[in-house]
Amino acid sequence: MTTHRPAQVAEGFRQELGAVLARGIKDPRVTGFITLTGAKMAPDLKEITVYLSIHAEEKERERTLEGLRAAATFLQREVSRNLRLRYTPHLRFVYDESVERGDRIERLLKEAKAKDAAAAAAAPPEPPKGEDDQGGA
Repeated sequence: MTTHRPAQVAEGFRQELGAVLARGIKDPRVTGFITLTGAKMAPDLKEITVYLSIHAEEKERERTLEGLRAAATFLQREVSRNLRLRYTPHLRFVYDESVERGDRIERLLKEAKAKDAAAAAAAPPEPPKGEDDQGGA
């Protein structure tokens, strides 16, 4: 029998962690705009992996992730206190590149569409199909 408890706790942990991060942490390295994209709890509820996206330049993103990892003990304690968990799960952050890849794909599609539109505008018009230039009867 499978239980949904780890998924439920993971979602609650992710939401509460988002609230704690929204209030802010004092680490000056944490400066990027952070989006928590998901969370996965171990079946024994003793370890949680939180996936996040950081909207910033690469150097700032690395500093922010470093600051979050340094503050992980504080964050896991705050979240566990608010969720009233029996055990405080070990918090691990993983950078989620899917948002960045999605943005890149969207940008490439827009560029391709713009190039197609420009090429269509520059091409000479084609004669209408279905009309024959055969004269007379």
